[in-house]
Parts: sequence; structure tokens; C-alpha cells
Amino acid sequence: MQLTRLSAALVTIASLAAMACKTDLTGLNTNPNSPTTAPATSLFSNATVTTLSRWNGSGTTLSMTSLFAQHVAQVQYVDEDRGHIRPTTVDGFYAGSYTAELEDYQKVQDQGKASNNANFWGPAAVMQSWVFQNLTDILGDVPYSEALKGDAGGPLKPKYDAQKDIYYGLLKTLTDASAAMKTAAGEGLGSADLVYKGDAAKWVKFANSLRARLALRMSTADAAKAATELSAAFAAGVMTSNADNAMLAWPGDGVFDNPWSASFSTRDDHRISKTLLDTMNLLNDPRVKIYAQPTKADPTKYTGLQNGMDNVTVTPFFNTTSRPGTIFYPGTTTYGTFGTSAGKKTPSYILTFAEVKFMAAEAAERGLGGQTGAAAHYSAAVTASISQWGGSAADAAAYLAQPSVAYVPGAEGLRRIGLQKWISLFTQGTEAWSEWRRTGNPATIKMGPAAYPDVQQVPRRLIYASNEQSVNAVARTEAIARQGPDLTSTRVWWNK
Repeated sequence: MQLTRLSAALVTIASLAAMACKTDLTGLNTNPNSPTTAPATSLFSNATVTTLSRWNGSGTTLSMTSLFAQHVAQVQYVDEDRGHIRPTTVDGFYAGSYTAELEDYQKVQDQGKASNNANFWGPAAVMQSWVFQNLTDILGDVPYSEALKGDAGGPLKPKYDAQKDIYYGLLKTLTDASAAMKTAAGEGLGSADLVYKGDAAKWVKFANSLRARLALRMSTADAAKAATELSAAFAAGVMTSNADNAMLAWPGDGVFDNPWSASFSTRDDHRISKTLLDTMNLLNDPRVKIYAQPTKADPTKYTGLQNGMDNVTVTPFFNTTSRPGTIFYPGTTTYGTFGTSAGKKTPSYILTFAEVKFMAAEAAERGLGGQTGAAAHYSAAVTASISQWGGSAADAAAYLAQPSVAYVPGAEGLRRIGLQKWISLFTQGTEAWSEWRRTGNPATIKMGPAAYPDVQQVPRRLIYASNEQSVNAVARTEAIARQGPDLTSTRVWWNK
């Protein structure tokens, strides 16, 4: 059913007939079988697949952000793991984000607003906000307010907005989308909605949960605004169970596959990080056997690879360290509530109920957002994450019963919230890396032994795309003057 839904949603624009017929004489110059405007449904489903492939796939997550979060490590092609960011790697996801999914989401919004249908434009606004959040979190100042306006006669060289202004803009967009979808009566995206199948109530929860994420992230940089937004987001209604998780469940048909699975089916460049596995092994974490495979050298051991090794010193660890779990490899295993999974079908996550409960736990401990009961939120978060990855309630209860895992109040409680949140964000590299930058948890994330000479610390941001130096040089230069040098050591606004 999922395959049918996704395949139908991704029907090519060329097959959509008679969409551009006109009633006046200008129709004589219009091919009735070649639509001038793609339907919102087609644009949305295509943008969703592109978004998850880009932001949860090999080009961004496996090649950069999951390395910096030290969820995975590279056993081959180790440049990024040693702190060297190749400009061409940034070029691909940066340009692609603007010319593909961001533009498609904008077109869906334009069509939805033209027909006064919030059930069309609302989901597109939420997804577009998530992409912009990713871009600004990893780069800092980026084109935002003037972006995506070139086709309508707007700037072809948009300014780079300050990250604070981008965050304020995204918070307003999410607030407006949530309110509009809550009362909307128009037809939804239906089968073209690959995240929630047209369920507007779930989109409202996602919008508010994403708003809470942004508010908490800026809580050190702009405490007053963050507190107001966090309270409002929780009051408006956030995710309440794993059934609300924002994710794409891939059909696994060989065309639309989980991006990690697609990468691992042809390459063997990654192992689970020593930082992650050492932590999970120490805590007797039941998710170890989901996240990782035993080593080939010893099928009784789950051993991580140290990040930041060079091509020579890493070679002996090829078969003595753990590959990512079998749930990411084609033709393997069953796990959890998703039933039979052949690796290709493993979902890609955007934002989960577990993350929402971790946010509530932190907010309660810090006295933010009107939240109370940090311990209960923390336990619910850990339980939700274990369940999300196929574990049982008994697994979660036994895990939480350990003194090293059980919640304690105060600074240690905040440390445990941050640590468990980092563990739970596996496969969501950009978010896990951002959380480490914000909280410092876990403190065991350090630069590896073979870091490039000009790299003194785990990256705090990525560098700008190299082609921006030629196509939008003035705006880029202004951003660097405002934000700081275009280096991986420069901190973004919310991390200063």
C-alpha cells in the first residue's frame, strides 16, 4: 500500500494532462498536454522525498553531521571525519535545497493560499521551515527573506539574513500554519502527503513541536523570546505519542529506499562511532543491537570506531568495529512495530514524540515553557525512543531502573536529558550535532587523533558553498563580516 501511494504521488508532471487549458484566445498558444504549473500534490510528494533523501542521507548526514555528532565514524574516505569539509560537499546540498525542495514547497504554498486552503499550504510551510532550520543551524546566516523570489521578479542575489531574524521568521510561519490548519476545512493533500496521509491534526502537532524545538535551541541566545515561544508551542498542542512522529516510511522498492540503506548497499565506508557505542555499552542500552551489528571479528562484541583517524591507522579496524545495524541493510531482519523490514523500508525521522518529551523534561528542569515534572517527561522520552526503535516497555523499564540512567534533578538531570536525547537522535545527524553544540552533551565528543592541522575542534558550523563566492559574493561577504570568519570554528548565533 505504501509503495502504491508513493509511486502514485510521484507521477511525472508530463503525464498530468489538460492542466493549463485556457478559455480565451491565449489558449491557442498553450499545449494542453503540457501543464505550465505542476499540481501542488505532485510538488509536495516530490519535495518530501527529495528533502528526506538530502537531509537524512549520505550527502549531509553520513558524510558530515552524523560524523560531527559522533554517531558514526568513517573507515574509508575520512576527510570529513578529520574535520576537513570539502566545499563540493556543501555545494551539492546547499544549491539543491534552494532550487529543489524549498522552491517546490513555496509553489505549494502559493497554490494553497491562492485557493485559501490551509490544508495545502500549511504542511508545505512546515516542511519548508524544517529545511530552513537545517540550513541556518549548520551554516548560520543564509538567504531567507529574499530567497525563492527570483521567478516573481525578486532578487536574484538574495541577502543573507541574520540567524536571529531567520528564527523569528520561522517561529511566525509555524505559528500561522498551526493556527490556520487547526480551523481549515479545505481538501488536504491526501495520498500525496507522505508524512501524515492528509491528517491535518498531526500536522498541527508537528508545527507546534518544531516551534518548541526552535524556541529551546535559542533559549541561551534570546531567553525572553524563547520562553514566550516555548510556552505558546506547548499550549498549542505538541506530539502526544509515537503515532505522531514526523517521518517518511520508505516503500523499499529499489527506487524509493531508506537513504542509509541505499548508501550501505553499495558502500562500506562507515562504522558506529566509539563515542556512541562506548556510552551505550556502559549503560546497557537495549538499542545497541538495533543501532549496530556485532563485529565481523567477534560476533559477541559491539565495538565502535574512534572518529578522526587517517587512512593508514584506520585500516586495522575494518573488521574489528561494528557496522550500522541490520535494519539499514537490504534483505535483513525484522524489528519493532514496523513488522518485516528489509532495511530499505526503515523510516527516516524528522521530529519525534521522544524528542518532544526530552524538550519538556529540559524545560521543566529549567523552569521554562510552563512545564513541570521533569522526571516523568524524561522517563516518557526514553521509553518512547526505545519503543520507536522496536524495544518493549519491559526493555525501557529495566533500562530506566539503572542508577546510571534513572533521572536525578539539577545539573546532573540536565546532563542525562542531553545524553539520552543525543542517543535517541540516531540517524538524525544534523539535529544530534546541533544539540551537542547547544548543550555540550555528551562531553566525550572530541576531535580525533588525526585531525587536519588547521582543525583544532569538532566543527561548530559548516563553511559556505564555494560557488556563492561567484554568484552572490556581496551578500556572502556581508554575512561573514556580521557573523564571523567562514570557518568551522565560528559559532552560529544561538551557540555563542
